[in-house]
Amino acid sequence: MSAAVALQPAPEAGAPAPDKRLTSTLLYVDDIKVTFDGYRALRGLSLTLMPGEMRAIIGPNGAGKTTMMDCITGKTRPDTGLVMFDGRHDLTRMDEADIAQLGIGRKFQKPTVFDSHTVADNILLALKGPRAAVASLFGWRNRVEAARIDAILETAGLLAHRARPAADLSHGQKQWLEIGMLLAQDPKLLLVDEPVAGMTDAETEATAALLRRIARDHAVIVVEHDMAFVRALQCRVTCLHEGAVLAEGSIDSVSADPRVVEVYLGR
Repeated sequence: MSAAVALQPAPEAGAPAPDKRLTSTLLYVDDIKVTFDGYRALRGLSLTLMPGEMRAIIGPNGAGKTTMMDCITGKTRPDTGLVMFDGRHDLTRMDEADIAQLGIGRKFQKPTVFDSHTVADNILLALKGPRAAVASLFGWRNRVEAARIDAILETAGLLAHRARPAADLSHGQKQWLEIGMLLAQDPKLLLVDEPVAGMTDAETEATAALLRRIARDHAVIVVEHDMAFVRALQCRVTCLHEGAVLAEGSIDSVSADPRVVEVYLGR
């Protein structure tokens, strides 16, 4: 991929077709570089994600995983390079709120839910809806069908807990609830950071199944260190090292790559 790819207006009749690398991908990251006080956090990172694809991102601490997600969500603006979403949105020129409105949701490692509210109310509060003042005035959330909330809770494996206070959930269940809250915002792309940290083996297995269900209808990027969990995701794997892609492919091919073994798996 080349960093020379540029945004172009809609082609006129007889003009060259738009670059298929942009139009066919949901996320197109090309040669992004980020430096913090002389430290090169990203050194020409490039990757593509197709609509409906799930991708696992692995790599040692300091590999650039968090900085990459910060660039996608608008928290960090790369020094150079291109981050395109849905074939037409240059994320490097947008702020976090506008990027979220495009349909990019991010879940951090520590779950953040409304402990004093019920599980169902957490989903209700997160639902994507009209932002106009009149919508708030007439309480559109009060008219949301329970079936819509229940469908999200069923996907998250929490339907039986819909009336419980979120504070009463286990650590793993709170993680699932926050993922459900992301789903309530109807994103095209979910970024999930180390979702199984601190989980039991049973919760880890259930989380892999949850993300596989979500990936049927959404694109998902999962950053994780637990290689057994990554294998359970059954998706393509990208290994980062020193701010760039070191290896990419199936879990078996990446795990067998001598460079990955040396810098990450062998530690």
